[in-house]
Amino acid sequence: MRIHLVYPAWPKMPHQTRFDLPPHGPVCFASSVPPGTEIVFTDENVQPLDFETESDLVCISMMLTCQAPRGWEIADEFRRRGRTVIVGGIAAMLHAEECAMHADSVFVGEAEGFFSQTIDDFKNGRLRRFYRPESFPDVTELPFADRSILDYDCYTYKGVRMVDLIHGSRGCRFNCYPCCVPMLGGRKFRPRPPARVAAEIASVDNDRFFLVDNSLAQDRDWVLALFKALAPLDIHWISHPLFNTDQVVEAAAAAGCWYVYQAVYDMSEKTRNRIRRLKDHGIGVEGTVLLGLDDQTEDDVLRMVDFLLELDLDLAEFTVLTPFPHSKAYEDLEREGRILHKDWSRYTASEVVFQPKHMTPGRLQELHDYAWEAFYRDESQQQRMFRLFMKLMKKQGRSDAGRRRGRRCAASNGVAGSNGES
Repeated sequence: MRIHLVYPAWPKMPHQTRFDLPPHGPVCFASSVPPGTEIVFTDENVQPLDFETESDLVCISMMLTCQAPRGWEIADEFRRRGRTVIVGGIAAMLHAEECAMHADSVFVGEAEGFFSQTIDDFKNGRLRRFYRPESFPDVTELPFADRSILDYDCYTYKGVRMVDLIHGSRGCRFNCYPCCVPMLGGRKFRPRPPARVAAEIASVDNDRFFLVDNSLAQDRDWVLALFKALAPLDIHWISHPLFNTDQVVEAAAAAGCWYVYQAVYDMSEKTRNRIRRLKDHGIGVEGTVLLGLDDQTEDDVLRMVDFLLELDLDLAEFTVLTPFPHSKAYEDLEREGRILHKDWSRYTASEVVFQPKHMTPGRLQELHDYAWEAFYRDESQQQRMFRLFMKLMKKQGRSDAGRRRGRRCAASNGVAGSNGES
């Protein structure tokens, strides 16, 4: 059986430097198909989509809300040509009913351990409209993501191989206001065994990774065990926030933490100390700032930008509060009649799509643009990224052969054993 797996193009943030990472959803999906299934993968962000590609089934993987409209266009065209289409991924979970208007079937949930039944139903002509697994897969037994479907030549930026994405855990015990994760992955923290995460990383021919866990600040003992397992691999990695204590940050640095996306919620001394602690341990910091919350005035936004310019940040990213379906923000703004439209292609987190409490939508948009321009006025984002990367190159100070020796050592110590997945 042959599946054409498609990852639709999506509109990028206009102020963000354009580079494309190898997507994570499709490689996780690829690990869930039955043995003997061939996958032809097209990432429309970096490759042309050929509607004539031969396949028995078309599967469309969508991560972002702003990606969904293009995914629906693709699904419509394949179905017009008589093809059977299944859609899945995070955006399909958030927009399941709309997806059903464009696809033969919608898979709502995490696919590992559950998609084989969908394939059987397709082969036997009894494909259901929706597939909703009643539980999450057992993360302790997840197969390694199947990265063999990727054309890595497509994932370089100015000659530099992009990071590979990997997750050490799923789910999140926090319940942040603008976030959909409680609906997507559940409110329970679901960690993979640290040795299993290390084994998957050791199986990938790369020494730079992005740990895409929602947060590395959910279980201190597990985080420390994870960093201990990663340390022998001689890799460098990026993540979302860590437990910000000397013990955890020191362990992260020893395990190869390259830089952290650190949310900046306020202008407190606590925020300064968080950033200072990371920097003191040689970890870069990209401050992430959300604009448009109900407790923010115009003056608050302007003062926040000034505050960020005082900090020793390597990079900063500014997003606008966006009411994604199934988030608390969506529920509140929908109930209050403050959502301006539901043109999902414009839900990029860089465009104001709701009525702010203390200013006009146009003024919030101006402040968002100002924040980007003010932070990068003296040194462009590309220049800052290059400087951060050069710090990493200096820190590495080793050959690829040394990296491979480190991985062989880790494997001999039982860290990098696998059961044949790749």
